[in-house]
Amino acid sequence: MNHDCIFCKIISGELPSAIIFQDERVTAFRDINPAAPTHILIVPNKHIASVEAVEEADESLIGYLYRAASRIAREEGISEAGYRLITNTGANAGQTVFHLHVHLLGGKMLKLALD
Repeated sequence: MNHDCIFCKIISGELPSAIIFQDERVTAFRDINPAAPTHILIVPNKHIASVEAVEEADESLIGYLYRAASRIAREEGISEAGYRLITNTGANAGQTVFHLHVHLLGGKMLKLALD
């Protein structure tokens, strides 16, 4: 755990959030600035700064994170119509919290927009 990380504080319960799923490996909560009707952040409970910091020992955790995303999409009722998973890596890609996370977006037709 990184005591300066906002996501680590959400995972530990130190900061309130709309958590929709949590187990010993991952936590999922609603984004406070949603970009779609469904916008959920899914994070590993282990502090990993970004994709660039993923180690070989983390491979099963990352696979589990994506399986959790699929399950959450089904529970949210968006899996059949489709959804988007986004992971930003580094400041130039828009990563603002340096704790690996996946944005699960859905609930409407999503446009592909690259600035």
